[in-house]
Amino acid sequence: MCWLFFSRLQRPDDGSTERFEAFIDAVIAIVITVIVLEIPMAVDGSWGALLDIKLEFIVYAVSFIVCFNFWNYNNNVFSMVNKIDHKVIWSIGIAMFFLSLIPYLTTFVALNPDAFLPSFLYGLDFIIVAILTIFTINALKNSDKANIALQIALADNQPYVTTIVFVLFGMIVGYFIYPLAIVIACLFSIITLWLISYYKKHG
Repeated sequence: MCWLFFSRLQRPDDGSTERFEAFIDAVIAIVITVIVLEIPMAVDGSWGALLDIKLEFIVYAVSFIVCFNFWNYNNNVFSMVNKIDHKVIWSIGIAMFFLSLIPYLTTFVALNPDAFLPSFLYGLDFIIVAILTIFTINALKNSDKANIALQIALADNQPYVTTIVFVLFGMIVGYFIYPLAIVIACLFSIITLWLISYYKKHG
């Protein structure tokens, strides 16, 4: 069934991207919904009970920002894209597969905040999505070479490389000192990406 869906996406009737954009929106909406459903209910109606699950809320907030950043990036890019090919579809499709693991990894981290492995896997998932984003950038440029605005907008991959380095540093800190430093590094790498984008536009 999934193969049939992707095979149809690879043959857009008029070269438009609307169906694929709708697919991205739907997947991300489902991922965020599942993350929310994984937050445990407080044992009672007191502030103390809510504070007992504060870590779950914090990790959820980071995961929401990760998902939102992926959606925001694709939303901005596809506003300039005129056409896509199978390489674009599959690179984003694979990235969304790894993004769909975020709900599980969010719960894994929240239940094991002092363990290295859950946070490491969370960070690894983040890095894989970032690497696939770089592949997607190259695929988009190759599939729409006549689109000058797109070529200029996607000319620099350095910000995404910076986010990967940031999370790798977080992994080192997480291994030796504090595992949740990896999740924090994911958050700050996104903030860094936003700041770089802001200063490029207004600098």
